[in-house]
Amino acid sequence: MHRNHKRELVSALHNLIRESAIVVVVHYRGMTVAESAVLRAQLRAADAHFKVTKNRLTRLAMAGTAYEGVSPLLVGPTALAFSQDPVSAARVLAKFARENNKLVILGGGHGATLLTPDGIQSLAELPSLGELRAQLVFMLQAPATRIVGLLKAPARTLAQVLKAYADREKSREKSEVG
Repeated sequence: MHRNHKRELVSALHNLIRESAIVVVVHYRGMTVAESAVLRAQLRAADAHFKVTKNRLTRLAMAGTAYEGVSPLLVGPTALAFSQDPVSAARVLAKFARENNKLVILGGGHGATLLTPDGIQSLAELPSLGELRAQLVFMLQAPATRIVGLLKAPARTLAQVLKAYADREKSREKSEVG
């Protein structure tokens, strides 16, 4: 690899790392190309990236970012996963690691916060950004539907009471006549 090519690679990786909400470091020893392709596709579907690079170049790319503390994890055959949504990359990697023991989560970072494998697992169990938005919309709409139901309830109740009185009066009239 030429020196200029390495500089471009480090610069592009630096920008990707700097703009990410989460960076996860994994060992992928023994994974086949097909398994790696499946993982990449799953991460891509979750709007995340997966990069296998030389550890030395990755350390250079992490310099000057919030993820500089993740550098000690870069030993052996490592790869990085990045995402703007901290939950999506963690969720895909945790699920894939459960199903495939060749992928081992080493740790990562969420901004300047270092994450252990357990921390990444905890992130994976959280609802995604889209799910949180849906829950928030549901919570905001639920009181409105309850208010409408309560406003309709007195009218419905009043109508039922009036009908009950009318039915009772009819039954009294029938009993008096009969």
